[in-house]
Amino acid sequence: MAEETKKRKAEHIRISLNHNVQARRITTGFEDVHFVHNALPEVDKQKVSLSTAVFGHKFAAPLIVGAMTGGTSEATKINSVIAEAVEELGLGMGVGSQRAAIEDKRLEKTFAVVRKKAPTAFLIANLGGVQLVNGYGLKEVRKATEMIDADAIAIHLNPLQEAVQPEGQTRFEGILEKIREVSEDLDKPVIAKETGAGIAAEEARKLESAGVKGIDVSGAGGTSWAAVEYYRAKERGNSSQRRLGDVFWDWGIPTVASVVEVSKTVKVPVIASGGVRNGVDVAKALGLGACLASLSQPMLHAAIRGARETVEALTLLMEELRNAMFLVGAESAGDLQKARLVVTGRTAEWLRTRGFNIEDYARRGRD
Repeated sequence: MAEETKKRKAEHIRISLNHNVQARRITTGFEDVHFVHNALPEVDKQKVSLSTAVFGHKFAAPLIVGAMTGGTSEATKINSVIAEAVEELGLGMGVGSQRAAIEDKRLEKTFAVVRKKAPTAFLIANLGGVQLVNGYGLKEVRKATEMIDADAIAIHLNPLQEAVQPEGQTRFEGILEKIREVSEDLDKPVIAKETGAGIAAEEARKLESAGVKGIDVSGAGGTSWAAVEYYRAKERGNSSQRRLGDVFWDWGIPTVASVVEVSKTVKVPVIASGGVRNGVDVAKALGLGACLASLSQPMLHAAIRGARETVEALTLLMEELRNAMFLVGAESAGDLQKARLVVTGRTAEWLRTRGFNIEDYARRGRD
């Protein structure tokens, strides 16, 4: 089983790098979010502060490199490069599912390298929620956190991926109670994280009640794991699974809609991910209520090139965020939650249909 998991992780990296696995017809919704430009910002751009504190940790900017990989030699290099970059810049990162290393101790080093390279950065361990209802428990969760000396652990929710994956596990019954048990007994924050299909208000409320300390929405509009599994099935000549991947390629809640639904429903920190591609996207996510933004696909491509390229990509992202903050008169990351926003198009239609008042965003600062 360990070898099968290791092989699958290697395929995920290769396919993500060599095929277009981005959403086709669904978008994140960031194109529907518009800041009201401030012609009188009353802010010195050089004094704009990106720093923020979340989960009791200070970040130099509200950015995390999202969970990507682990369990293979190539993953070791990728994780090492990203860890060096986030350590240098004072950011955070998550690792990919640690299931492979739980099954095969020899693979632990592919994950453990991140703490060696990033002794002070905020690190997020990672295990699948479906594993919690298929044999895993607090022992494995603790092992995952100890493996990288993690500051928190993400329990990822990937029913879509499991449903279209040839070897997917689809017995999710009882998953919320398992998350509750882990959240109560673990001495680290538990973050519930989707994997590209988003989280709705109703599930966010249940997760908060179960004791999670953060929610990473990972909405639709960026990388589609149904698309990744489509290519895996295609390579195997598995026509039925290939069809499933194709049909469900664009399934999910768009990222912006998910950020609004979750941030307006729960009080725990919200992480915006799923198709975040630049600093303006980050600013919009924070303006809508997220505390942090996370991105993976652009950083995977940067990490393949090297540590310096990864630092440069993240530095540019931070400068884009700083510019956006300056142009709306936000002197701190927290000030973005006071910035005026207009939500239009399909995103506005979605949110109104779901009962969310989006006019409040545009009225900020007028009272």
